Amino acid sequence: MAGYDVFARYYDALTANVDYAGRAAYLAALLKNLGHEPGLTLDLACGTGSLTLELHKLGFDVYGVDGSVSMLSEAKDKAYDMDADVLFLYQKMQSLDLYGTVDTVFCSLDSINHLPGAEQVLETFKRVAFFMNDDSWFVFDVNTPYKHEHVLGSNTFVYDLADIYCVWQNTYDPQDGSVAISLDFFEKQGKTYTRSSERFSEQVYSPEEITEMLRKAGFDDVRIYGDMSFEAPKETEQRLVIAAHITNSQNGIFEG
Repeated sequence: MAGYDVFARYYDALTANVDYAGRAAYLAALLKNLGHEPGLTLDLACGTGSLTLELHKLGFDVYGVDGSVSMLSEAKDKAYDMDADVLFLYQKMQSLDLYGTVDTVFCSLDSINHLPGAEQVLETFKRVAFFMNDDSWFVFDVNTPYKHEHVLGSNTFVYDLADIYCVWQNTYDPQDGSVAISLDFFEKQGKTYTRSSERFSEQVYSPEEITEMLRKAGFDDVRIYGDMSFEAPKETEQRLVIAAHITNSQNGIFEG
């Protein structure tokens, strides 16, 4: 997801149905279930920082990283309004380069699906593993093949908000399960509207593919749950939560 100048300004309004506080509480409970103290925590692909700031409210020592300057600008504004001392850094997932190691990494709301291919996903997993301390957990979610085919599909969604009209069009590719996404924004300016567009796609990765890539990156324990659950996913699950453990980090031996 590159750019997102317009999308960033209206992202929170378009995702108002997301329960960030509930998701932060779930992630905290999941770590407790895993017997893991969060320690220094990274919110990878943090977007406008909504989840990062909810984690901060729960007492997490957390900071955020994202590959969109526009998204980070929104995140920093929200942190300022909350008087929250949270660091936000501009970095892409697949070229992550932190100042030090972390104990926990979260990556939420299908950010992994936005990577352009398996090579980029594996590279991201390797970078995450490299910057994790021994006995750490990487928790992320992905949209399922079921969601791509039956929910996103080739459907069109319309958002008629106070200051913007958005047409969200999907094109599903049955060959590889990917979904091309087209967003057309009509921003109200006086009595007229200006139009701008964003284009990106979501790739689909099976649990087996994800697990294999995590193993290649050095993670030794992979657990898969249904969304916001501690149970195994159902056949019609729209989102998977994946928790990957690393016993011995790769600090100092990363080969790119």
